[in-house]
Amino acid sequence: MKTLFRKLLVDTFALSILVAVVSSFLFGQSYTDLHDFNCSSDGCGWLYPGILAQGRDGNLYGTLPVGGVSNKGTVFKITPSGTMTTLHNFAGTDGSQPYSGLTLGTDGNFYGTTNTGGAHNVGTIFKITPAGALTTLHDFTGSDGANPFGPPVQGSGSTFYGVTYSGTAYSISSAGIFKLLSSSIPGSSVAPLLFAGDGNFYGTTWQGGAHGVGTVFRMSATGTVKTLYDFDGTHGIAPYGPVVQGSGGFLYGTTSRGGSSQVGVAFKLSTGGAITLLYQFDPSMADGYSQSPGLVAATDGKFYGVTNLSVLGGPDYGTLFKLTQNGAFSRLHTFDQAHGAIQYATGRQHTNGILYGLTSWGGAHSGGVFYGLEVGISPFVSLMTTSGTPGQTIEILGQGFTGTTGVKFGAGSASFTVVSDTYMTAKVPATGTTGHVTVTTPSGTLTSSQIFKVIPTISSFSPTSGPVGTQVVIKGTGLRPTTKVTFGDVTAAFVVNSATQVTATVPTAVITSKITITTPGGVATSSGMFTVTNSLPGRCVVSNGKMTGYCVGVRSGVCREAFDPTNCPQGQSVTNVVLDQCAQSTFTVDGSKACIP
Repeated sequence: MKTLFRKLLVDTFALSILVAVVSSFLFGQSYTDLHDFNCSSDGCGWLYPGILAQGRDGNLYGTLPVGGVSNKGTVFKITPSGTMTTLHNFAGTDGSQPYSGLTLGTDGNFYGTTNTGGAHNVGTIFKITPAGALTTLHDFTGSDGANPFGPPVQGSGSTFYGVTYSGTAYSISSAGIFKLLSSSIPGSSVAPLLFAGDGNFYGTTWQGGAHGVGTVFRMSATGTVKTLYDFDGTHGIAPYGPVVQGSGGFLYGTTSRGGSSQVGVAFKLSTGGAITLLYQFDPSMADGYSQSPGLVAATDGKFYGVTNLSVLGGPDYGTLFKLTQNGAFSRLHTFDQAHGAIQYATGRQHTNGILYGLTSWGGAHSGGVFYGLEVGISPFVSLMTTSGTPGQTIEILGQGFTGTTGVKFGAGSASFTVVSDTYMTAKVPATGTTGHVTVTTPSGTLTSSQIFKVIPTISSFSPTSGPVGTQVVIKGTGLRPTTKVTFGDVTAAFVVNSATQVTATVPTAVITSKITITTPGGVATSSGMFTVTNSLPGRCVVSNGKMTGYCVGVRSGVCREAFDPTNCPQGQSVTNVVLDQCAQSTFTVDGSKACIP
């Protein structure tokens, strides 16, 4: 009976391999073992998060936590076809065990961390050039953090942000200016932060929180930390990987355990903290289980991930899978040890469309492999910065740039410089609009994987004073499409004349104030004030010491109105405004609750 049971398990596993091969043939996906790591010469020992960074030269850069000359880890470069070059061997004094992987900075250098080593043997932050010149930017002391896993990530400016395993958050400049931002990360984190579209950073802890089994948290650029979600077992346990951002601003990620089968889940989380379970892994279905790495948000709108283990009772080498935003799951590949096994590192999508990743074990030397997964996604371009003002230079990664004839930011054509076939720069045009950036090359048009937000600016407006009803011409950049114009807090009617000009009508109920324009790319406020020259008599309706709505009064020679549907059909809505905010020193309240100027 035991022999028969063992034979059934082996046959089941063999069938799962056959199904994966057939699926690859039918759906045009292919897995390729591109490089087998040799621990003594290359380095090895992948552990989370193992982030790969695409360089300006189109190659991928990463770290290996052990092995190499001193057996303390290495930094490497590898081509998309699998040719590897060791750039740096850690010696201990400059760090040891670089689990983090790397982040590409806008200066063209790479940034990472070591888990141990350095002056106090609790880790470092380092910068390394594409040629391999390494600079230690910071030695952790223990009091400012210890044992970082994830690499620092760049924010909206030139500053990088990261967290440590000991629960601290920090910022650091490319010159090594370090600042401890917070000591209240809600648990131990082994994942890098996500710099999201709302300007905040989001991260995970694999333990800690209300139930002790992990969290997703939000952090501002100044270090204010808020727990967004406490995992509870039912919705997952121990998220080791980072979260990624999909459409609608939702965060997506995985947990290594928990869920209905206690082997992990894939989840969607709103930035308000509402969770949805997209998929609950089931090892009996050969889905794979134990998701230590995070997801890759690919340009086809799908998410791609890996598991450490394959099928309950069978050879446990892990799987590659695809997940839609609605939770439809597809297993794409089952690892077989000979070509890679056990995945802790989070993969990445190259601008050539191919997904690349690392295994922790397997391959010809049992030191893990560098692999590629082709799923039929077209090449694209990647933006190093995803928002900016007209005139700002933006770096673009991709391929086939030689002979480029045009670059557009939304609808606006930009000036550009092709630096190499895989790297170029472009200036945000005054006529640019928020949307995808497109690059027209000899082989076709490449579209950016990210939306670029053109931040609007107001340079001038004319006239600078006048009564209600005056037509004001506002000039600036990035003004198309304008979605709202306000004078102070009063909304005005407007017409968008071009990306550099908007005409607005001074609204009823306005007082002397600044002008603000809102677009999908952001908000611009004038430096000067528009002066309102006319005034009207006024009165206040007050209930229990608070304005209930209608308030027209003369304040410094100009009129102020607020909307009350009974007493004033024009103006704007206000709620729960105390009488003091109606300039009590300017008005007196008589027995009829009327404000008399």
